[in-house]
Amino acid sequence: MKGHVFLFQAQSPPAYDSSAGLRLLLTFLLLEAVIGPRLSLFSLLGLPLPPAWLRVPVLLGLALILIRFFVRLRLAQIGLRVWREWSVTEKSYFLQVFLIANAVFGILYADRLRMILADTGLWGRAAIVVFTNLLWGFHQELVYRGILQTELVRRWGPLLGILVSNLLFTFGPLHFYHFSGSVPGRALPMFAGIFLVGLFFGVLFRRSGNLCIVGVLHGLGNCYMDGLGNLGN
Repeated sequence: MKGHVFLFQAQSPPAYDSSAGLRLLLTFLLLEAVIGPRLSLFSLLGLPLPPAWLRVPVLLGLALILIRFFVRLRLAQIGLRVWREWSVTEKSYFLQVFLIANAVFGILYADRLRMILADTGLWGRAAIVVFTNLLWGFHQELVYRGILQTELVRRWGPLLGILVSNLLFTFGPLHFYHFSGSVPGRALPMFAGIFLVGLFFGVLFRRSGNLCIVGVLHGLGNCYMDGLGNLGN
C-alpha cells in the first residue's frame, strides 16, 4: 500500500551541475519547440511525414541520445533505472497498478478487444498500434517529466517545478492542437483531464524517482484510449 500513497524510498536531489541543467532545457526546446512532438519541422520544410510507427521510435531514440551525449547525464540520473535497482515498493506498486489498469481498460474496451480477437486480419495492426502508443506515452514522460520536470524541480523546488512542467505538458506543443478542435466547449474538459493526469504522473515521478513506472503507465493508457480504442474505425 505504500506506493498508492506515494510512500516510496526518499529520493536524493539530482546530482548534476547547472550547465547540465541548461543543456536539459535546451534539449527540451529542441525536441518540442524546434523539431516538434510530431515532427512538425518536416511539414515546415515541405518534407513527407514518416508514419507514426517509425516517427515515435526515432523521436524517443533521439531524446535518449541527446540526454546521454549532449547533456552528458546517465539515464539513471533522470529516473530510467533498471528493474534490479527498483525498491520492493516500486516493484509491488508497478505490478499492482499495471494489472489493475489492464483489468479496468479491458472492461471498458471489451467490445473492441473482442472485435480484434475475432478478426485475425487486425492482429498485425493491433501489434503495431500497441508498440507505437506504448513508446509514445513513454516518450512524453521522458520529455516532460524526465527532462523538463527534473530540471525545473532542481531550479525551483518540487511545487513550482511540477506545476510549471505540467502546465507546459497540458498547454504546450504536445496538446496545443486541442485548441483547434471542431467541437465547441470540448477543449476545456480535455485540458482539465490532461492536467490532472499529468499532475498525477508528475507527483508519482517526484515521489518515486522512477521514470519507467510513469512512462509505462502513460503508454498503457495510450494503447487503449488512443490506439486499440480507435482501431478498426
